[in-house]
Amino acid sequence: MQNQTSVRLAADIGGTFTDIVLEVGSIRHSSKILTTSDAPEIAVLEGMQTVLDMACLRPGDVEVFVHGTTLATNALIERKGARVAFLTTDGFRDILEMGYEKRFDHYDLMIDAVPPLVGRSLRFGVPERVSASGEVLSPLDKDAVTKIAHKLIGMGVEAVAIGYLHGYAFPSHEVETAKILERIIGDQVTICLSHEVCPEIREYERFSTTCANAAVRPLMSGYLLRLKSGLESLGMNAPIYLMMSGGGLTTLENAAQFPVRLVESGPAGGALLASHVARENKLHHVLAFDMGGTTAKICLIENGIPERAHKFEIARTYKDMKGSGWPVRIPVIEMVEIGAGGGSIARVDELGRIAVGPDSAGSKPGPAAYSLGGRRATVTDANIVLGKIDPDFFAGGKISLDKAAAQNALQSDIGDKLSLPEHWSAAGVIEIVEENMANAARVHAIERGKDINICTMVAFGGGAPLHACRLADKMGIGSVIIPPGAGVGSAIGFLKAPIAYEVTRSVRVSLDGFDPGRANILLDQMHRESASIVIPALNGQQAVFSRIVDMRYIGQGHEIRISLPDADLKIDDMIELREKFEQTYETIYGLRLSDMNVEIVTWAVTCASVETPYVAIEVNNPGIPAKPKKTNIMFDSPTGKMVNAPVYWRADLAPGFKLNGPTIIAENETSTVVTSLFSLLVDQQGNLQLSRIEGDSA
Repeated sequence: MQNQTSVRLAADIGGTFTDIVLEVGSIRHSSKILTTSDAPEIAVLEGMQTVLDMACLRPGDVEVFVHGTTLATNALIERKGARVAFLTTDGFRDILEMGYEKRFDHYDLMIDAVPPLVGRSLRFGVPERVSASGEVLSPLDKDAVTKIAHKLIGMGVEAVAIGYLHGYAFPSHEVETAKILERIIGDQVTICLSHEVCPEIREYERFSTTCANAAVRPLMSGYLLRLKSGLESLGMNAPIYLMMSGGGLTTLENAAQFPVRLVESGPAGGALLASHVARENKLHHVLAFDMGGTTAKICLIENGIPERAHKFEIARTYKDMKGSGWPVRIPVIEMVEIGAGGGSIARVDELGRIAVGPDSAGSKPGPAAYSLGGRRATVTDANIVLGKIDPDFFAGGKISLDKAAAQNALQSDIGDKLSLPEHWSAAGVIEIVEENMANAARVHAIERGKDINICTMVAFGGGAPLHACRLADKMGIGSVIIPPGAGVGSAIGFLKAPIAYEVTRSVRVSLDGFDPGRANILLDQMHRESASIVIPALNGQQAVFSRIVDMRYIGQGHEIRISLPDADLKIDDMIELREKFEQTYETIYGLRLSDMNVEIVTWAVTCASVETPYVAIEVNNPGIPAKPKKTNIMFDSPTGKMVNAPVYWRADLAPGFKLNGPTIIAENETSTVVTSLFSLLVDQQGNLQLSRIEGDSA
């Protein structure tokens, strides 16, 4: 997808800002503008025109357009998706409400259950039953489906999710039900089938994923079609790819059909950028830190590869606690996400403590300093008051900031209530949000048995470089890298992503009774299906396949992911496969159950384009010593004092430039705050290398 003169465009829609990146060979142009929430495509088209004008190019010159967005996630979190009805096997309509049948917090007697994605009045049981082996125990009651269809017409339903017991393996009743609905309702509603959205075992997760897909499909398909039309009207006919949560790209048509796979598309791009930085710098242990206007994301990367999972939880409603959201089974890059961004709102809670987030001021009304109607104090307001954000440089000078408004909001919301003078309200807000992020990173690492102290932090996003040094100090990390274009890091990551698609199937196979012929037929079918999505988009380029299975000891409820060999499977392969499974099991749980049989539960095949070699972006080398643009009075967190900090413009810094903090390195999309505990070095790739000064302590 990339060559020395290619023209490639990326857009990342966030809750507060929309980031646009244009790469022309090894030259990069970028823009950050406020998200137009009511019509997100407006900001994308405006930002695209801005960067094309910078490069003196036209929309027709763009060869590839890659897009990621939080629209699907936000619609689910805010419950603004389509009105969905759910049809399932009679007697099972309450699975969405029963969930895992356990409390996500055993010690809080006042917790509320997770609200179901579809209310009970819109859930319908259909007489039908197919066994786990495919035997039709009860035929589909077509008359019942017909009656339900007529009911739906008068209920204002916009989408229908269909998920039957064992439909993941034997979908004939789902298909037949959809045909009846289409005949009666026609094009009035969107219909999603569980065996297409999530062909895997576990009813709750399969049904939840299908309902989530149905809830956002009308919104996303409408948005994507409007965006495509807008791009074409400007003369851009380049192929459009969407970033998926697992780190691969898919076509616009596939994304419109399965938008649930896009719920973490923005953060996935950032993780890919951090992975490239890790490989370029030969870093084995990296903590990726991404902070935007609404949330902060943390991901662990080992040997240049981000952790991946096959399950994600959307819209956690209770202290970000596992189990308090809706599960979706999709390929996803494993990360922790917390409500801590530049727009996160600060307040004093009932106990008289400063609290920050998870609610955000977003792009409208935004922080108080934006002068767009916001009156609540936010993290951005606190950083302005502390001198860490220079109003003259913010967003390249395109957004004017009112420092007095920020100060007034902090004094009103925090200072007056806690009797804090001067800048201490702002300092308290920043300390709380930084401790929240550091704590989330510690817990994320501990849960995975990782030592966070040996990691190098790679920080990107509009907010992360402002807080990176302080977070590193709190976590005992001695090295931080701020890559070029950090403020639009996720969009840059999109341009490094392969075109990829994963196909999964739940077919239980015991290793003791393994039939290689049956397994190879299944894998061949999955190869063809994944290739049908990816190969047409490659324009003759080579594709690679990877194969993974989820395995467990028979009788257990959870699986471990193990890779399969590339060649056709043979009986002898099962000996090696069991050994790989038991080695992994022993690493995780400390023992083997050698007398127990092992089974494969789920199969996954991924087709992906071959990753292109990294092309370094040109680094400006002015050849003269850089001089500070100005001096800010800035709060230095390690010392707790307001200090004079020189402000440098990043584009003026040549490789080899170095100095000790405190200082600020400003650029169009973000600013890097170097505290008194860290030194700065600009390396040959243009990265800002921040290193803990030996002998200093907080």
